[in-house]
Amino acid sequence: MARFKRILLKLSGESLMGEKKYGIDEKRLGEYARQIKEIHDMGVQIGIVIGGGNIFRGLTGAGKGFDRVKGDQMGMLATVINSLGLSSALTAEGVKARVLTAIRMEPIGEFYTKWKAIDAMEHGEVAIMSAGTGNPFFTTDTGSSLRGIEIEANVMLKGTRVDGIYTADPEKDPAATKFDDITYDEVLARGLKVMDLTATCMCKENNLPIIVFDMDTPGNLKKVISGENIGTLVHN
Repeated sequence: MARFKRILLKLSGESLMGEKKYGIDEKRLGEYARQIKEIHDMGVQIGIVIGGGNIFRGLTGAGKGFDRVKGDQMGMLATVINSLGLSSALTAEGVKARVLTAIRMEPIGEFYTKWKAIDAMEHGEVAIMSAGTGNPFFTTDTGSSLRGIEIEANVMLKGTRVDGIYTADPEKDPAATKFDDITYDEVLARGLKVMDLTATCMCKENNLPIIVFDMDTPGNLKKVISGENIGTLVHN
């Protein structure tokens, strides 16, 4: 039994690298597609936003001399590449997927509107929403918050390589402890890097809960959807 009817799944671009140093690891992409198929088969309506950090990150580019606006636009195009890759992997698993873009680029993808995304999901397709918000200076975290609110998702599932939110970075601080759940106010007061500030405040103001979990362990997405207590719930 699915805990949620409609979700916004936020995937990290870096995670798509898998064991590679750059680009898309076909093995990792296939694992993600199979996990998404598992919850699609449960009847969950799925919207997805993917980052582009495995190909190009605008803010990093700006630090290396790129114009910030052009750098962010390059990052948006990187998310489209990842979205097309995931769409192809889902199709190979027998799941219909529709790529929507925040910048017009037919025939690569359809121009995004809330209603196109909802129509796709209600007809059993996975709606993959790419190119961020279509604007520079906004991260894919903010893009996923915006899309999650727009498509009226019950929850945002933020798939990462760690199993939740900790008091400090668990990869750097062995004494860091994990939260089972935490409020938005506490996240902001502690300065925890769940998402960027704009994205966090959007979710708080629009009452969109987030579950941060380890997406790189096969089966975890289904566990979250089934209501198992893994990851960290962020709520008002």
